[in-house]
Amino acid sequence: MKNLLAFAALVTASPLLAAQPVEGKWMTAEGDAVITIGDCGERLCGRITKFLVTPPQGADQRDVNNRNPKLRNRKLLGMPVLTGFIEDGDEWRGEIYDPKSGKTYRSIIRRKNSATLEVKGCLGPFCQTQTWKRTR
Repeated sequence: MKNLLAFAALVTASPLLAAQPVEGKWMTAEGDAVITIGDCGERLCGRITKFLVTPPQGADQRDVNNRNPKLRNRKLLGMPVLTGFIEDGDEWRGEIYDPKSGKTYRSIIRRKNSATLEVKGCLGPFCQTQTWKRTR
């Protein structure tokens, strides 16, 4: 009976450790773009789906800061900036690309509540955290 109760407690506690869903539309911390997070095959990704502030080269802005010269001609609009995210406990882990610097960082995202997403970009042991807000 004790084993059955322990198993029941474990099963009911497990959903508390699961990551909150992060799919949807999120406004970046700078308020300059909307990132739409959704399935990309077996993992989650987030694409730039709307500019809220027009980039320097207009809505047709290219990925001019990318370290890979072969990728500098791709359009930012529609480009994935969050890639390879998988659920890990109460958070999601993957990579985040910063088109302003052309750099990719290890990333952790976590939904704080229904309207707030915590987005971390990490280089080694150092992380920078942003707060993104849900949008329509």
